[in-house]
Amino acid sequence: MSSLFVSMVGREWRQLFQDPWLFSLVTWIPAVIYFTIWSIFSAGIARDLPIGIVDLDKSRISRALIRHYDASPALDATSHNYLDVQQGSKALRAGIINGLVVIPKGLEKQTILGQPPQVTVFVNNQFLLIGKNINSALLQAHGTFTAGVEVVKNLSSGSPVLSQAISYSIPIGSQVTPLFNVSTNYSQFLVSAILPAIWQIMIVAATVLALGAENRRHGIQGWLKDAPVSALLAKFTPLILIFWLHGLVFLWVMYSLFHWPMNGSVVFLALTQLITVCASVSAASAVFFLTQDTTRSISMVAAYSAPGLAFLGITFPVTDMTLPAKIWRSLLPVSHYIEVQIAQLNYGLPIIENIPQIQHLTLFILPLLFTIHKVKKAGQMANNTEVIL
Repeated sequence: MSSLFVSMVGREWRQLFQDPWLFSLVTWIPAVIYFTIWSIFSAGIARDLPIGIVDLDKSRISRALIRHYDASPALDATSHNYLDVQQGSKALRAGIINGLVVIPKGLEKQTILGQPPQVTVFVNNQFLLIGKNINSALLQAHGTFTAGVEVVKNLSSGSPVLSQAISYSIPIGSQVTPLFNVSTNYSQFLVSAILPAIWQIMIVAATVLALGAENRRHGIQGWLKDAPVSALLAKFTPLILIFWLHGLVFLWVMYSLFHWPMNGSVVFLALTQLITVCASVSAASAVFFLTQDTTRSISMVAAYSAPGLAFLGITFPVTDMTLPAKIWRSLLPVSHYIEVQIAQLNYGLPIIENIPQIQHLTLFILPLLFTIHKVKKAGQMANNTEVIL
């Protein structure tokens, strides 16, 4: 490494720490955002989601059913009771409750006579996670209660052995065992995707603003007139190291401090983070040198990277995406990184299985080649101008 390049890197470190906005963007602003996102989802598991109850039967069995609802950790079934469906529907529309259970009149009578009663449930599925949790908890409560009623009925109708009564009540048993995220912790599911998406936004924004600051201080040609490629790489070096450190801290906090599962190679994942940072810097620099205008460049990289979470394939499956969405996804470095993260953290796949994602990330050298071409051209123009003068 030449002494000229080392001195250029030292200059970039000094300028980074002397610029209050850039220093904030690579240090405390990302830290505050990361902590805020984690604190929002830190509960991990949704509990005591309010549901309304309209008990038109008011019988012993209906009260037992309500107790089964309330016994679920995910549901609060005792705080919101309504006299009729109209009141409950109004509360559901107002967002006071997230679900409404209507227990029909004659529930106990139909149960005793062996006629299947119909309990109606309305759930607000506008909030996908809440709706999913309520539906799951209600189904489990219904299943447990129904099985209990059937066991009592079988015991009273000639099945003296409890195990035999249970087998008649539940002829086919089922067991759901999560392979990954055993505790169904949605912070582990969402935070591990949201933070990399925000991380990429920070990288591309900081890259554009760092280049824009150089353009504002000395002009692009003045900055690149002596050694354009070295100046460019020196500009990238602090940004790459700082944002790689962000990724490493994320891994340490989530998988060492919080003890989230790590089934694969943390070293390989850390190296993939480094490649992802380089790819993001490459893409952002190409956008800047395409326009050489900070305002337009920051708008373009914001539009480019802001929808990253939607294209990761975490909240919406990649197989169901349209072709334009898949193309956009392929242009985001973090979408390839997240596949490696999931494969290593959850599945523990051999490294060879993630080679295609690494190959996709290395293709982001193409924007860097475009940027190098532009900086060489700018350096030549600056030198030619000096000769003419």
